[in-house]
Amino acid sequence: MRAMGAHRMCSEQGLRPGETGASALIHDLREALAAAGDPARAEQERAYLKSTMPMHGVGVPKTRKIAQSFAAGYPDLWREAATWEAALRELWDGATHREERNAALAIVRSKHSAPHAARMESLALYEHFLRTGQWWDLVDETSHAVGLVVRAHPAAAARMRAWAVDPDLWVRRSSIICQLQHKADTDLALLTSVIEANIDDGEFFIRKAIGWALRDYARTDGDWVRAFVADHPGLSPLSCREALKHL
Repeated sequence: MRAMGAHRMCSEQGLRPGETGASALIHDLREALAAAGDPARAEQERAYLKSTMPMHGVGVPKTRKIAQSFAAGYPDLWREAATWEAALRELWDGATHREERNAALAIVRSKHSAPHAARMESLALYEHFLRTGQWWDLVDETSHAVGLVVRAHPAAAARMRAWAVDPDLWVRRSSIICQLQHKADTDLALLTSVIEANIDDGEFFIRKAIGWALRDYARTDGDWVRAFVADHPGLSPLSCREALKHL
């Protein structure tokens, strides 16, 4: 196995013929994730997540640690927004195991992505992750990145309102939960809008998202959440229970 990650600084001399920095990173990440895997855990996690994609059984915390360590070995990939996005798309779209998609999201969350993650233009990448991830674990982590854009750019609220009525339930879910942990910075008009757009939706993952978003904001302003629930009798029992859980 060739030297990897933080121990292998990417350079023209260090690449195989025809290999790019992104493909080198992906090669090294795949090797490391496979080596760190636990087959028994992989089957348990795959059953829990109902994943059709194979898994190594690494676990999210360890996957994040591996991904962020390896990303440090390829600094050229993260300097420009174009190469940053291209590398993440290649890692995500070419994933053979679910951990590779978790690794892409870990890099988005890392310091290497700081110059690019909150760009308005990055919403296109995150929307791609949502539409192709199509399950709660990947969607919820992607929504953290969406929230970075929403917090940094008031103009992103219009996009979230459009997402709130999108035919794809995972895009709708992201519009609802993208402001988690924004606390006093929460755009309440936006939160109200995206919830009201989905208040009649019978889908479990939407009702749960509504309750989660309200419960999270209740830590900042419980009175606002109580009033919101009282003013919206159409909220599902699940959403109401989750919203008022700690009040």
